[in-house]
Amino acid sequence: MPVPQFVSKLSNVQPSSRNNHTDTHTRTHTHTQGQSHRHGHHQHSHPTSTATQTIRRTTSQQLRFAPPTQPSSASSTQNLHRSRSSQHLRPPTPHSGPTGNGHRSRGNSASSAHKPIIHPQQQVQPHVHQQVVHHNGHVHFQYSKCTGRKKALCIGINYKGQRRELRGCINDAHNVKQFLTSNWGYKDGDIVMLVDGTDNLRQMPTRKNILDAMRWLVNDAHPHDALFFHYSGHGGQVPDRNGDEVDGLDEVIYPVDYKKAGMIVDDEMHRIMVKSLPTGCRLTAVFDSCHSGTALDLPYIYHSNGRLKGNHIARQAQAEKATKADVISFAGCRDDQTSADTTQGGMAVGAMSYAFVTSLTKKPVQSYQELLKSIRAILKHHYQQKPQLSSSHYIDTNLRFIL
Repeated sequence: MPVPQFVSKLSNVQPSSRNNHTDTHTRTHTHTQGQSHRHGHHQHSHPTSTATQTIRRTTSQQLRFAPPTQPSSASSTQNLHRSRSSQHLRPPTPHSGPTGNGHRSRGNSASSAHKPIIHPQQQVQPHVHQQVVHHNGHVHFQYSKCTGRKKALCIGINYKGQRRELRGCINDAHNVKQFLTSNWGYKDGDIVMLVDGTDNLRQMPTRKNILDAMRWLVNDAHPHDALFFHYSGHGGQVPDRNGDEVDGLDEVIYPVDYKKAGMIVDDEMHRIMVKSLPTGCRLTAVFDSCHSGTALDLPYIYHSNGRLKGNHIARQAQAEKATKADVISFAGCRDDQTSADTTQGGMAVGAMSYAFVTSLTKKPVQSYQELLKSIRAILKHHYQQKPQLSSSHYIDTNLRFIL
């Protein structure tokens, strides 16, 4: 696939940010009460662009959801802030590197982690299907063979007509669906699409529909099933209310109706899609949104050399977050970073979704380590966002990644 090219989507807009961010949209909401406002001094004016954007659409599957449940009372009064970066994406050149985008890191405790180091190997090890004991001696897990039923949920939200509209998220959902069906044996009938480019109310990515679709995804799961969750849209952070986050912040995603129905918090996603899975069932999640590094609250996060990072889950909550399932998450950035909405070949896309699909399309056989490094390599010359790999149990990152 060709190298993506950055284009200015609002080329007629004069920047009002103190950092002169002018081109790239980032997929972020920031909570305005009870926490440090990440973009507190960025006041952007967003006139309507004169450029037109063609969005590919395909027919989506009719959902058959589980009975609805009451939504949580998460606040729906969040203010959306999407900064724009002056970085331009072009073919890599020697010594070129990412330029600053004005977002400051909170500081990461990864350097203090005292965890096992997995040294890179020259060849990808075959995926080992064996029973493994969790380090605390209580929770057992099993690597999934991914030979059972395959199901996927792809969510793309452009927030059409809303103030902080995105452009590439619907395309991301369709591109990921095509990737799964063309390369990994997923069938159209087992993939649910939720996008806001539809007139079908049951296929709109509302809070209720998203939660119902998450329950559909994990319903009747068995060992060695392969489940896939993809989210492309806005993400953010809110104050942690149950004390499970070391940094005091929960990660959230934003349904299309978040202003009325509220956000979806990482604790709820973990409870629905992670805790309910049986031993040996695989869930692979890809988040293309801001502040998404720990969006599933998985306890293990990895450096690209296989070394574990420091704990982000509070000690008292670690047992609650433990699971016997085989859950893997690739996120577009760290919790303190934003993810870009850009263009490739004239099509609006998310940088993370593009990099994930591009890497595995070019080289389907990769280890977890190789895939993480490859995704980062695709993005590093043009973005400051740093994709993250996390898991529900400790994994040997030299094993082959499978879906």
